[in-house]
Amino acid sequence: MNGPEPFPHPIYVTQPLLPDLQDYCDMLRQVWESRLLTNNGPMAKRLESELAKYLCVPHLSLFSNGTIALQIACRLLRLKGEVITTPFTFAATTHALYLNDLKPVFCDVEEETLTMDPDRVEELITPDTCAILPVHVYGNPCKVERLQKIADKHGLKIIYDAAHAFGVEIDGIPVGSYGDISMFSLHATKIYHTIEGGALAFKSPGLKERSDQLRNFGIVKEDHINEPGTNGKLNEIQAAMGLLLLDKVDEEIIRRKEITYLYRDLLRNVPGIRTGEDQDGVKHNYPYFVIRVDHKEYGLSRDELQKGLREYNVFSRRYFYPLCSHFRCYRDLYSARAGNLPVAERSAEEVLVLPLYGGLKNEDVEKICSVIGHIRSGGNG
Repeated sequence: MNGPEPFPHPIYVTQPLLPDLQDYCDMLRQVWESRLLTNNGPMAKRLESELAKYLCVPHLSLFSNGTIALQIACRLLRLKGEVITTPFTFAATTHALYLNDLKPVFCDVEEETLTMDPDRVEELITPDTCAILPVHVYGNPCKVERLQKIADKHGLKIIYDAAHAFGVEIDGIPVGSYGDISMFSLHATKIYHTIEGGALAFKSPGLKERSDQLRNFGIVKEDHINEPGTNGKLNEIQAAMGLLLLDKVDEEIIRRKEITYLYRDLLRNVPGIRTGEDQDGVKHNYPYFVIRVDHKEYGLSRDELQKGLREYNVFSRRYFYPLCSHFRCYRDLYSARAGNLPVAERSAEEVLVLPLYGGLKNEDVEKICSVIGHIRSGGNG
């Protein structure tokens, strides 16, 4: 193989942020001494308070994962009927609707941000529409003001899937301040995590109180249940991880920004490779480094580039592919039909997520970019 040598070890698309092992052992010792492992223990309570402060939201509820959190969000707003959402997202977004007997209605996305296109929303509203579920894709915030105007005009609720948007701000306003509810994922693949976990942010204290009940089987008091709930509590082992990582996440974001800018600089002049740019007024969190591959200009398809990268021990991800509207369980919906989602359809064939995490070395980034140029020139394989 001419050109760069393959990496001697795999370079994965992400690596989890981790605390010092001894610090974590010290936290676990406290858990062992307390004999409290779950059921809204002291560490979970403390983390809930500290996360609400970090995210600058009035009220926050922690969950065992973001999927359950999103399902509960739909329950909290007592949604019935249709919900306008995006096909360009992880499966959990759409599944949360289905599992609440809600019908997803897919809306196309914007070309640059890949978030829900506000210009396409109103044409999808019917008498059965009850809410909008947009996604802050790759941490790019949606057009929140425009979406809110549409929701207010038609009497709709908004739940934001902010799985990628931990710490993002729009003109100084935290992203969790928008809509009726925002869901944050705290999964290990995210910038900040609790191993597995999720959170809901609310303005209303009433939603917070009910959320806490629904994550604990609907229990109000020891011997009283108002409505059916589930088991969605965050345990103390997870909370301990989250408490330690709160002190490290800002440093992680700074490092990811440096790596992102390095990628952009090195790939700027590679024909057929498009990189995103920061949005004006947005404090980004740099959760992923995403490129768009123009088949004609680059000379190879996105899938061919991904295969070529693997030969160099670089593991990228087609994220999001396929679209949710292509899943067997949703593809018969009218909004999923061919031609209704042209930007999302094209984007799903072009996007590729390259490795990005705080521990990634600059020289590794340089080599990955060199490999991308080498593959284009016919040097893969």
